[in-house]
Amino acid sequence: MKPTILTCAVTGTFPTREHNPALPVTPEEIADSCIGAARAGAAVCHIHVRDPATGKPSMKLEYYREVVKRLRASDVDLIINLTTGPGGRFIPSDDDPAKAAPGTLLTTPEIRTEHIVELKPEICTLDLNTMWFGGGAVINTPRNLKIMAERMYAAGVKPEIEVFDTGDLVLAQDLVADGTLKLPALFQIVTGIKYGMASNPETMHLAKSMLPKNCEWAAFGAGRYAFPMLAQAFILGGHCRIGMEDTVHMSKGERAPSNAALVTKAVRIIEDLGGKLATVSEARSILGLKGRKAS
Repeated sequence: MKPTILTCAVTGTFPTREHNPALPVTPEEIADSCIGAARAGAAVCHIHVRDPATGKPSMKLEYYREVVKRLRASDVDLIINLTTGPGGRFIPSDDDPAKAAPGTLLTTPEIRTEHIVELKPEICTLDLNTMWFGGGAVINTPRNLKIMAERMYAAGVKPEIEVFDTGDLVLAQDLVADGTLKLPALFQIVTGIKYGMASNPETMHLAKSMLPKNCEWAAFGAGRYAFPMLAQAFILGGHCRIGMEDTVHMSKGERAPSNAALVTKAVRIIEDLGGKLATVSEARSILGLKGRKAS
């Protein structure tokens, strides 16, 4: 059995401090949370950024830059995984659906990947979903995906390909066939998002069966299914993910005091099931990464 790579998704887009006061918001808090998660056993940290004053999701390069700078200056080694998900949301106006309503964040693939091109993390996400999600339409057209993937590869960054439904996996096969996505690829199976794949063993098994050959994969469940789906991913031979992006609770009614606490519980589950956590060095070897980027 090969080692299991554990990713910590430290803040995400939808949770707020009303859900859990321990949610990291400022660049310093996000970086510190990544470091704590790495010390607890996570080899990878998946990172969104937020406006430090409001706590709302942000796409500002300066916030990504500060987080990455702090992580690269720390004495903790970890694999940095930056999101490119923000910038794909369209909310139609009620009186004219062709016009964007407030809250729309739809922008160009170049803007969505500018922080990747400049900061060159080892991994970044590439969402294949086009779906109704969180009160808006998330739109990822094949054209935009091709541009984003091209920019990622040119920057020397490995895409983590996020799939939310079975149609995303069909699209992935086409993108592999036309050369947009390179093998061996890395996939993340997302379950528990309403109107996407459900958090249950049957759905995760189906998604795994539809993955392209020659790839590594991980999976997670959003919300209350976060830990059951973590165990399911391990049982099916995948890598695992946990963090406050996915759940702000340790268990029903118990808020997580930190991302490190969520990672500690995840490590215990994987080890109790007979698994072995991948070190950062082992994770790089498994994923074919070249190593830590210079600051």
